[in-house]
Parts: sequence; structure tokens; C-alpha cells
Amino acid sequence: MSNPTPQSAPPSRALRWGVAGSVVVMIAAGGLFYYASQLAATKRQVNHNEIAVTIHAHACEPNALTVPAGRASFRIINRSDRAVEWEILDGVLVVEERENIAPGLSQVINANLQPGDYAITCGLLSNPRGTLHVTPTAESDAQAKAKPSMVAFIGPLSEFRVYLSGQGGALIKAAAALQQAIDAGDLAQAQALYVPAREAYQRLAPAAQRLAELDNAINARADYFEKREQDPAFNGFHRLEYSLFQQRSLDGLAPVAQRLVADVTTLKQQLLAQSLPPEQLVSIVVRNLNSLADVRAMSGEEERYSHIDLNGFAANLQVARKVVDLMRPLLTKSAADLLPTIDSALNAFDAELNELKVDNHYARYDSVTDDQRKQIADKAKALAAALDGIDPALGLSGLQ
Repeated sequence: MSNPTPQSAPPSRALRWGVAGSVVVMIAAGGLFYYASQLAATKRQVNHNEIAVTIHAHACEPNALTVPAGRASFRIINRSDRAVEWEILDGVLVVEERENIAPGLSQVINANLQPGDYAITCGLLSNPRGTLHVTPTAESDAQAKAKPSMVAFIGPLSEFRVYLSGQGGALIKAAAALQQAIDAGDLAQAQALYVPAREAYQRLAPAAQRLAELDNAINARADYFEKREQDPAFNGFHRLEYSLFQQRSLDGLAPVAQRLVADVTTLKQQLLAQSLPPEQLVSIVVRNLNSLADVRAMSGEEERYSHIDLNGFAANLQVARKVVDLMRPLLTKSAADLLPTIDSALNAFDAELNELKVDNHYARYDSVTDDQRKQIADKAKALAAALDGIDPALGLSGLQ
């Protein structure tokens, strides 16, 4: 008797569910891929006017750019291993910059460019500089012809020059006192005198940051040097800050302090030698406030060893208030409706900082919470936005 042919057992329920699940996963993956592709395409469409610049460890790609005059957007992509900066320079003057671009991330720089040739700094200060060629357009030619009379701005610009002279003298005096404490071997006194010296610098910062080489010598952070804190080229305020507050040592600081005094003395001379166009009087303050809001307030990286960031923010606010007061007569005459918004933003930022005083002194920034830091950033951003309306109201927009 022959054996019957065995029948195949029906697939188990688990197997059927497994096959069905695989199909679902494949469909879902396909859907996600399609969604991601569409999202990427949308982003490319939205950002198609941005000029991408990639910062590598020792160079930028591309490092030679040509754009038409007017507003240009640059997306700076950091592919190096540290936070870096990217700047557009007109000779020794900074036209636009973005600081502290974190590794693996990107930031956008919007610049209103006049025809001409500019230099580009790229990452480390030792990296080769690039070039930016800006070609004229019909619009830029028309704006040059329509430039308003400068007579009305002579008073504010002259008064700002007096301000720079006074604050420059105060900075030299404060830096010299700091040097004397270091030379005397008094660590506690040097730590105490570092604070007013930094405040004096921050009251000049919006103007000083136009002078790229000097600002780097005086104010560059360790990240911008190949060997960071151990790099021989690392000098200026933050080199002193590192030794005074992190290492708590005066070893080797005498020549650093001596050079700082020489550099801030040169800074005062250069600030008075450089002419400041009326369309930059407000814009340098706006740039400083935006840097405060976008980078310094949240990270606390400006004074990372001493944590006196709030003192610097308050000094930046003083400059903003000074510029508003200088422009107030012109605004009262031509754009009085802007003043309530501007004054409200000034007072709101001031009140936010005053909330963080302890025994009439600003708190250490490492004691400031993330929520408080966000409030500082928001107030600084609101003030920058309010000030940004001044130039258009006075017929200066598009001239930067």
C-alpha cells in the first residue's frame, strides 16, 4: 500500500503577520523617503537665493565669490571641528560677520553690499582669506545718486566721535590699571580690575568690531586659534581672562597685559582716524545687539572663564542708548512715531538686566537660568529690530 503524499502545512499566523508587517514597513519607509525628498526639495526652493559657503578645517569652499550689489544671503556651513566665524571685510573694516557657528551647523548672513571688492575671513584666523567681488546694478547706481544730504548727520557723527574719544581714553586707563596689578603680582586685584576694563571695551565694541585685525588682537576667543588656549597667537582680553579666572595664575601674563595696553591705545587712534558714514552709526549697534541675542546670551561663551557676561551686555546697552540719544533730534523731526517703540525696547532690556543684579552687582552668568537667558536674548533682539527702523525712516536704507 503506497503512502499518501504529505500535504504542505498552511503558513502559521505569525508568519502571515510577519510578511504583512514587512510590507507595511516597506510602504512606510517609501512614504518617509518621499516625504523627506519633497521636504528637501521645498527647502532648496525656499533657499535657492542663498549662497552656500562651507568652512573646512583650513579653508573655505568656495573662497572666491561674485555677487550683484544689493542684498545677498550667505549660508555658512561649518564642517570643521570647532565653533568659527565668517566675515566680510572692506579693507580693515568689517562689513558683516557671523560669530560662533557651531560644528556641523550652519547660519545665514544677510548683507547689503555696495559695488567693490571685499575680503573674506574663514574660520581660524590663520586660514587664508577669500575674495568677494560685488558688481554694480541699476538699483545700486540709482541709490548712490539718491543719497540724502549728509548735513543733518554732521552733529550726531561729531558727537559720536567725542564719545569714542572719551570711551577710548577710559579703556586705555582701565587696561593700564589691570597691567599694573599683574606686574605687581596681585591676582585678586587683577581679577577685580578685569571687570571695569571689559566694560570699557564693551562700550566701544560696536565701533571696535569694524576694525577686524585690532578686534581680533584684543577680543578674539580661543576657538579661533589652532591650539586654542595654548596657541602662542592667543592674546588680548580673553587670554588674560583664561589665566586670571581659569588657571588663577599670573605666570606669563606681563607681556600679554603690556600688549593689550598698546593695542587699545592703537584702537582709540584708529577709531578716531576712521570715518563713520551716517548709514553705519545705527547699523553697527544693531549688529552688536543681534550678536548678543543670537550667540552670546544663550551660550555664555563671551566671558566663559569669568562669567561677567551681564556686565558686557549692560555696556552694550549703554552704547545703544547713546546712539539713540544722538539720533533723537532727527527722529523727533522726521520719524517721531518710532521713538516710543525704541524707548520701550531700551527700557525693557535695561529692566531685564537689572532683575539679575545681586547687592547692586550683576550676577555671575553661570547662575543665570536658560529661561532668563532667553529673556535677555529676546529683549536684545526686540531692541535691534526697533533700531533697525531708524535708517529707512531717515532715508539711509540700502546705503550700507
